[in-house]
Amino acid sequence: MGKKYNYDYIIIGSGPAGTTVALTLARNKKNRVAIVEGNAYGGSNLNHRDIPYAVSLGFSHTFAKLGAYPEINTRDMRYNFPTVVAHQRHIVSLLGGNDKTIYESAGITCIDGYANFLDNHTIAVNEQKYTATTFILATGAHLRTDEITGLDKVDYLTPDTAIKVRRLPRFVFIIGGGPTGCELAQYFAELGAKTLIMERASRILPGEDEEAGALLTDYFTNKLGIMVIPNSYVVAVSQKGNIKTVIFSVGGQEKMVNVDCIVLATGSEPNTDLGLENAGVSYKKSGIVVDKLFHTTAKNIYALSDCTGGHHSSTERAEYEASVLAVNLMSRTKNTINYRGFTRVVSTYPEVAVIGPTELDLIKKKRKYKKALVPLKDIPASKTERLAHGFVKIITDSNSRVISATIVAPHASLMAEEFAIAIRHHLTALEIASTPHISNSWNLAVKLAAKKLIDGRHH
Repeated sequence: MGKKYNYDYIIIGSGPAGTTVALTLARNKKNRVAIVEGNAYGGSNLNHRDIPYAVSLGFSHTFAKLGAYPEINTRDMRYNFPTVVAHQRHIVSLLGGNDKTIYESAGITCIDGYANFLDNHTIAVNEQKYTATTFILATGAHLRTDEITGLDKVDYLTPDTAIKVRRLPRFVFIIGGGPTGCELAQYFAELGAKTLIMERASRILPGEDEEAGALLTDYFTNKLGIMVIPNSYVVAVSQKGNIKTVIFSVGGQEKMVNVDCIVLATGSEPNTDLGLENAGVSYKKSGIVVDKLFHTTAKNIYALSDCTGGHHSSTERAEYEASVLAVNLMSRTKNTINYRGFTRVVSTYPEVAVIGPTELDLIKKKRKYKKALVPLKDIPASKTERLAHGFVKIITDSNSRVISATIVAPHASLMAEEFAIAIRHHLTALEIASTPHISNSWNLAVKLAAKKLIDGRHH
């Protein structure tokens, strides 16, 4: 590496992608590595999303599940809301939230602030210049704020802040029925808040198979009392004191509701505001332009994960991409990414886990396929665990190789691992059906769905 620059590598962003590539590169003691972070070290997933959500959703799901047992007297069952949030902060701290130590102990220089490119080898952070032979952009994404009249004059919550409020709202209005919106709707409803969730599309979870959205809607409505309003959008919002007024359109008619909490779960868009033009890096609204090796249009600058848009976002994807890129940089290899088998998870109860393309994706591409769906009510665990809402759906190609699956069940994210292996290694429905499965577990539905395909009872 040329010594005319301050560093061999500067990584911008310390989320799972930035952290993984920085630590991997730093293990080669010949490398001079720096990482730039403008918010909290460890990134959004550690400090605001994955870990805080796991703590708080785990609590709310457990609290609500207890209420499903008539043998338990729930009239006097209470919880301390500030303590839930405090425990969330404690766990984040235990796992290294906003802690530079992990980087500094590896010999990485930590630079606090937001980077702006001056040219393809130079950035400015807080008016201080830093140069590097190679830059790696792992800047993530930010909340997309729809053009809602009056939003700038209203106190609203975001996915990062909603999970951290210290007082339970009485009436929550959630804008957006994607994965995060559904998780937050259930969180507030399970803890006792009146909750409404609205979605522009014809159903919640519009990016996944129709059965998943329909089942979650039924569970939300009939089990939790959540008001689900599809085919709708917010026209305007206003605030007077602590009361927020939302005017929204549904079925061509405008309606109004007063709430004390508005949560924006309107999706995200890549972070690209760092002077990329000065470095010769091309980008679009959908993200920074890269090739299959994560090269940008500037030969010494790479970008990966959420700031490039594209595939579904996940911590696993970010870490995987970063590991491959780091190995390529150190070994001068050209390994490419294999996205087969990655799982998309919605941490509701029951969980939603999706591996591979949706059925609509296959229809659009005119691919031939076979599918089978087994409802959870068909297996013993449904009776013992008192949950009938859920299913396992398997899709195979014409050669019976598994190409995708959708699971709506408790522990769906764990059940998905079987399908991840099957899809990644081109296994067939017969190989799944012939594998022993525990008879009183949720996984029995996997075996039955595979057997249904083999027996020819598929759709």
